[in-house]
Parts: sequence; C-alpha cells; structure tokens
Amino acid sequence: MFVLSCSAVLHAQRSFDELGTPLSAVTFCVIDLETTGGNRNGDCITEVGAVKVRGGNVLGTFQTLVNPGRAIPPQITVLTGLSDSLVAAAPRIEAVLPSLIEFIGPTGADSTDGTDGTVIVAHNAGFDMGFLRAALERAGRPPLDATVIDTVALARRLVRDEVPDCKLGTLASRLRLDHRPSHRALDDALATTDLLHLLLERAAGLGVLGLDDLVLLSKLAGHPQAAKLKMTADLPRSPGVYMFRGSGDAVLYVGKATNLRQRVRSYFGSDDRRKVGPMLRETQSVAHLDLPDALTAEIIESRLIARLLPRYNRAGTRADKYCYVRLDTDAPWPRLSVVKNPATAGIHLGPLPSRTMANLVIDAVHGAVPLRRCSVRLGRNFRPDPGASACSAAQLGVAHCPCAGTVEPDDYAAAVRLATMALTGEPHVVAERLRDKMMQLARQQRFEEAALVRDRLTTLIGAAKRTQLVEALRAAGRAHITQGGSTWIVDDARLIDATRVGTAGRALPVPAPEPSTEGAVLARDHIDEALSIARFCEKNAHRLTVECTGTWQFPVSNRLPDVRAA
Repeated sequence: MFVLSCSAVLHAQRSFDELGTPLSAVTFCVIDLETTGGNRNGDCITEVGAVKVRGGNVLGTFQTLVNPGRAIPPQITVLTGLSDSLVAAAPRIEAVLPSLIEFIGPTGADSTDGTDGTVIVAHNAGFDMGFLRAALERAGRPPLDATVIDTVALARRLVRDEVPDCKLGTLASRLRLDHRPSHRALDDALATTDLLHLLLERAAGLGVLGLDDLVLLSKLAGHPQAAKLKMTADLPRSPGVYMFRGSGDAVLYVGKATNLRQRVRSYFGSDDRRKVGPMLRETQSVAHLDLPDALTAEIIESRLIARLLPRYNRAGTRADKYCYVRLDTDAPWPRLSVVKNPATAGIHLGPLPSRTMANLVIDAVHGAVPLRRCSVRLGRNFRPDPGASACSAAQLGVAHCPCAGTVEPDDYAAAVRLATMALTGEPHVVAERLRDKMMQLARQQRFEEAALVRDRLTTLIGAAKRTQLVEALRAAGRAHITQGGSTWIVDDARLIDATRVGTAGRALPVPAPEPSTEGAVLARDHIDEALSIARFCEKNAHRLTVECTGTWQFPVSNRLPDVRAA
C-alpha cells in the first residue's frame, strides 16, 4: 500500500512572496465618467472623476469637465446637470488624458516597484473603460495595461441578497455609504470608493486576502460549491502538488501548480471542464505538497498519478495505453509492428502515447521504405512457392514482397537499415523522402494526400525527438543540474532529489521509480518523468550548470529535420 504524508513537507511560515500582493498594499484608482450617451464610438466624455486609495486611505482626487466637441443631449443635461455652456470652456479629452494617466500612475507591466501597479476600479467597468480606451485610441495613445475591478460584479456576488438591484444609487442607499452618487463624476467615484471598501470587508469572509483572489472573486463567489472555498484558505502561493480528496480521504484528483492557491481556487470559477463539477461535489478536503519548484511539482504529480490512479485524472491509466513500434531485426525478413511491451530482441521506438501515433509512425516509414507489410510468418528456411502472387502493397510498387520471391536479401537489408535509422532517432533520410513526396502531391494539387503525408512526417519526427530527448538524458548518467537557486539530482532519467536555496534539504515525498535495465528501452511507467526532465533540460539548455558522470548532449533539436522546411 502506498501511504503519503503531507505534513513533512509543509512550511511552518510562509514568505511574503507566498502571500501574494495583500489588498492593503494595492493602490486602487476608482474612475467614473460622464458622457453624452452610451455609444463609445459616437458619444464623448463630458466629465472625469477619479479617487486614488491605498489601505483604506484616500491618496488624492481628480476631477475635470471635458468639452465633448458636440452638443449635449437634453436628457443628459437633465440627468447630470451638465450643459453646453458649462463645458464650453473646458479642455478637450486629448488635453485631459496626460493628467489623468499621470494621476493613475504606473499600471501592470509599467510598474517598476515590483507590485502589480495601480488597479483601476469602476462601477459597470465595461462602460467607463470602453470610453477611456476609445479616447486613448483616438488620441493615438497606447491602451492602459491595468488590472480592472468591476464593483457591479463584486456586488452581485457579495451583497445581491441584500438589495433589489446593483445600481450604484441603490447600493449607496441600502448599504448606507458615506457618499451618495449624483451622476457627477467625482461624487460617483467617491461613492464607488466607499462601496469598494465595504465589498473588500465582505470578501475577507471568503478568504480573499490578495489581489489575485479579488480578481477571481466575481466568478468564485457565485459558484455552486463556493462554500468549499474555505478549504483553500491555507494553500500557499508557491509551487507544489494539490490533491482533491473525497470520503475516506480517497484521492479524487492530483494536479500541479506554480501557484497552489491561485490554481486550486480557479476550479471554483473559470474551470468549466465537464468533470470538474462532479469532482467538486465529492470533494471534502484539499491536501497539498509544498515543493521547491515547478519541475519538481510536475515530477511528483506524475508519480502520484501513477501510484494512486485518481478517478478524475484522465492520465491516470495513460501508461497502460503506451505502446512501442518494433522492428524484428532478428527475423530473416523484418517487418514493423505495434507491440504492448518491448521484446528482448529487435529495435523498439517508444513508448508512444497511443496506437494511433504508433500506426502513423509505421505509415511514415512505409511511405519511404519498402518494407514488407504482410503479417505472414517467414522463417529462416522459407522458400517462396513457384508462381506465388505478390501482396497488394508489392503490386502497387510501394513494398518488397519476399513471399513472392521478388526481392533479394541484400536489397531488403538496405531497406531494414533505413527503417532502423528512422526508429533510432535519425529519421533524416526517411524525412527527406517524405518531404519530396509531400511536395510532389502538393504540386499536383492533391492536397488531402499531401496533408496525410505531412501528418505522418510530423508524427515520425515527434517520436524521434522523444527518443533523442530521453536518450540524451540517460546518456548523462548521474547529473547535478543547477539553474538559479534550484538544484536537481537526476540519475538514469529519474529525479532523485531537488533543493532550493533558502529551504531546508529534504527527500522527495514520493520515491523515484526503479531504474531501467541498462541498455533497454525505457519502461512505460517511467517515460512521463523522463520526458518532463528532458524537455526542461532542452528548453533551458543554455541556462543550466551541469555536472554529470556521463555525457551532456542537450540541446538535441538541432539534430532533427524541420518539418517546416517542407
């Protein structure tokens, strides 16, 4: 029985980074616009109001009338009190925008202090931000790269049961806000600021402590299983593995994340996969393993899925579907076949994720190499019958036919050598022949056939890359791999240990699989881990510091043909 304990890998205290950006440290800029109508493309801004707050304190206010450059409709004048004469001497929006942008301050990627920058807040944000974006575009200015919070969406999730509707005036009256809206920009912005502070207080009851939680709240709080959000209260904002558990602590689902808290909470909002709803209904607790980095989390996830076989993991039984393409080189007339497990003799490519991929690889090789395609057993003493007819592939001229005695052993051996190259990670000759065939079909406007050849070629090269990645990792032997503050110890394509500067060294919570027999193809239950490590090494080859007992061969991509060259 496999027993997993999470307590040994939990940190006693989280770092500031793990807490995310606390809401008390976020700078909010509450904006309200008055306009000549509701069409952002045809109507114009008549007044801008803004309030800048942080930690519940007002940092400043911004207010100005704006000359829209067109007549204000009478109904708008009745609603807002703004008339043509009142805005006649006001600046145009093009002149107002620089001051407004300066007041808002750095946002998103423009922030230089390591924070998320100023977060924009509006009541019915789609209206105000739509007009602001249109004004920026007409003025030839770049759009604001800012996080936007809509107090309408928050109110619908947090106070909808207390009010008949979520209009700003209704909310201000029913919730007794200090400021009341008047359809004037600054008054409405001040009322929205009061509303924001009240909603933040309510949101704290759902475990909303950071900005990332607030951004997701409009979706989270309305979820049918929102009451279970309390299960996520102790999740850190750091890499690791999470486990949804049902009755009797049975593990329903295992996943990985670079930010555990954000990822798990997303299931209660944006994740609309068909199985998520039933899984959340069954969930009674959420456990996690706090791990040093994303790569380690990916490896531990793979190991847990293989050992626990959670019901809601589609990949839980993936290893059982893996198969190999085999070339039985010990036979007198070798042929390609798909096998579940590798034999002691012959050449094997894999494991591959499915029979579909394996058959595409075989079709690719057959498209360039005239190996026999019949399944007739041909022993060493086989002699073709006089007058035996050739198989259908041979009659079409795409395969040799030993059954009819139409091929010499030396010619067949040459075809076997090409097939061997394709299966051992050197598909260049085969790829060139397939590319030529694809281009010929395309010139003949036989595009569907050309696409089929392209798919086969792509699959063959993809399988060859899998092989080269894994073999390059195994060739390294025992390797100490370092990037930044993280160090991984890898042996025979298995992760043995992982550490990060500033954290106490500890054994991995799930042991590594048994090493593969030297010289043998990789076992089916080992391939996912090996590929994860190998792809990481390939992607970061030029940023890694490596000490190994074998040879370091990364990157390998430049040794493979490029399908796009076709």
